[in-house]
Order: sequence, then structure tokens, then C-alpha cells
Amino acid sequence: MGRIIAIANQKGGVGKTTTAINLSASLASLGKKVLAIDMDPQGNMSSGLGVDKNEVEKTVYDLIIGNIGIEECIYEEVIENLDVLPSNIDLSAAEIELIGVDNKEYILRDKVNKVKEKYDFIIIDCPPALSMLTINAMTTSDSVLVPIQCEYYALEGLSQLIHTIELVQERLNPELEIEGVVFTMYDARTNLSLQVVENVKDNLNQNIYKTIIPRNVRLAEAPSYGMPINLYDPKSKGTESYLLLAEEVINKGEE
Repeated sequence: MGRIIAIANQKGGVGKTTTAINLSASLASLGKKVLAIDMDPQGNMSSGLGVDKNEVEKTVYDLIIGNIGIEECIYEEVIENLDVLPSNIDLSAAEIELIGVDNKEYILRDKVNKVKEKYDFIIIDCPPALSMLTINAMTTSDSVLVPIQCEYYALEGLSQLIHTIELVQERLNPELEIEGVVFTMYDARTNLSLQVVENVKDNLNQNIYKTIIPRNVRLAEAPSYGMPINLYDPKSKGTESYLLLAEEVINKGEE
């Protein structure tokens, strides 16, 4: 039975898509069967995993708006053990087209339910906004993983995100949990990074992953080559960190 994890933070630039790409690829490299779903109209997760978002014929948009089956939209074995359900800018229109549609919060869930038995993990990259697309991702998911950048305003917006997750729990998906918080863009040379980590630990009553993702040039470069970090530079710090995070995610599910 697949575990479905949404990767969400409405604040942009926190390493959300980087985490979605590299957690998916790391889980796949550890032998897990993974489906990566791109719910962000920017389509960066798709292209970061090597799918040309401008060339794809069927995307999440077609799945949500049309009556096509989910199997038609999945690009199989983009990387070994990793399938991708891509998106592109078409998805930005979905919000408007869904106005007045019954049960629109559950469209993705109903589609994903048909294939979830085939996967160990389904990772959903959410857009950097608390939109209907994000709500769809949360009603589909078992848990939400929140990447937080190690910077001064890290906690800003986090309480809003947690509030949204609690509302979804209350009204739409009582099973939803907060998977945990993962720190990204950690710079060991600054006191600030350290303070942010301590501050979040003191103020946040949530599971915090032990793995901290460092600031890493190779990690930033990899998406422009359409590769996750473990393929782009297998020996980099970024590869090591995301593999450790993937192991923690797997172990948490087995507890």
C-alpha cells in the first residue's frame, strides 16, 4: 500500500521542488517504486526529472479537467523505479475551470486511488500557494512534508500552512498528518542557520527530520540538466543528504 506524501510550503524558494525531485529519486534508487506527481503549474519537478514539460501530451491538467484515465498521463520509468505525472503552465487554468464543480477538492484523490496499489511512495510537489491544487494534493495525501529554509523568516508563513493542514484534516481528510519538517539550504558557516534550526525546534511541536539539506552548488545546478542530484553528481553532499532523508522517510513509515 503506497504512502502518499505532499511536499508543501506556500513560501517560494525554500527548496520545495528540489526536495520533491530528489526525495523521489532517492527513494527510487533505494529500490522503492515511486510516482512523482507535479501539481505546480511551473512544471519544475517534471523538467527536473527529465520530462520535457512543453512536449508532453497529457498532464495533470488533462487528468483534473478531462475525463481521461490516470494511466494515460503517467510517464513510466523516467528513471529506474520512478514514474512521473507531469504538469505545465496549462494547469494554472484549472483553478478557474473548477469553479462550481462538485467535490472538486477530491478530484486528484479519486484518480490516484486507482493506481496507488502499484507504488511504494507517491510524492506530490505542491505549488507555492495555498490554492485548490494544494488542497487537492492534501486530500489525496497521507501526510505533508514541509521544507523550511534556514533563514530569518523561516517561521513566517509556517503557522498559516499548519493552519491550512489542520483545516483540511478537520473538513476534508481526517487521516492527514504532518510528516515532518526538513531543513534546507543549511549553511554551516553562519550562526543564523544554527539559530533558525534551534528556533524552529523550540517553537514547533512537529516531527523534525534529523537530516539537514546543505546549501550546495551541485544541488542547484542539477535541475537545469534535467537530472536529480544522485544522477548528476552521485558523490555530492546533496546526494548523500537526500539519501539519508529518504531512509528516514522509509523508516518512519515502518515504525
